[in-house]
Order: sequence, then C-alpha cells, then structure tokens
Amino acid sequence: QVQLVETGGGLVQPGGSLRLSCAASRSSFRTYAMGWYRQAPGKQRELVAGITAGGRTNYTNSVKGRFTISRDNAKNTVYLQMNSLKPEDTAVYYCNARQFVGVRLDDYWGQGTQVTVSS
Repeated sequence: QVQLVETGGGLVQPGGSLRLSCAASRSSFRTYAMGWYRQAPGKQRELVAGITAGGRTNYTNSVKGRFTISRDNAKNTVYLQMNSLKPEDTAVYYCNARQFVGVRLDDYWGQGTQVTVSS
C-alpha cells in the first residue's frame, strides 16, 4: 500500500501561481509513475501531468507551458508547479501513483486538494 497526501491547494487570483505537493508513504516511490489529475464540478477526472519513474514528463495541452511536474525521490514527493493560473483550472487536484508488478496494476490515489482560481 502507498498513502499519498496532497498539500498546497487554495484560492488564487487569475494569473497567480500555486505549487502542489504529494508526499508518498513508501520509499519504493521511485519505482512508480506519478500523475496529477483534476476534476471540476460536473466533469470527468482528467490527467493534467505525468512523470515516469525515469523522469519523462507529459502534459495535457491546456496546461503546457504553464504547469511543471517534477519529483524528488529522496523526499518521496512529486510536485506540480502551476503558473499563469486561469479560472478554468479550478478543480480538485488528485495525486496518483501507479506501476505494473507483472500483470498486476498497483494504483493509488490521494484524497485531493482544492484549487480555486477566482478574482
């Protein structure tokens, strides 16, 4: 089992910045692919950014150039730096950790942190 705890959400004005953190409970964190997802009211959960165990990153088009995902394996933590925030970025943001062990998928979620972009 891996417990994930997200912090860093809050209320920010359009154009502002926030940094989300997700701390994992296990030192095997380094073997997991990590992702940040978000879910706005009435919408499906969507992948915002992902980072592989090897450090390769990917982003949904709407956040490219504004958001940066990174990981610190020494701290068992993944980050999402969000700049130039827009009202449409408002959502609950979830941290995800996953890896395949043979044919079994280990898939874990945090409890979510609210991000609200509003003036």
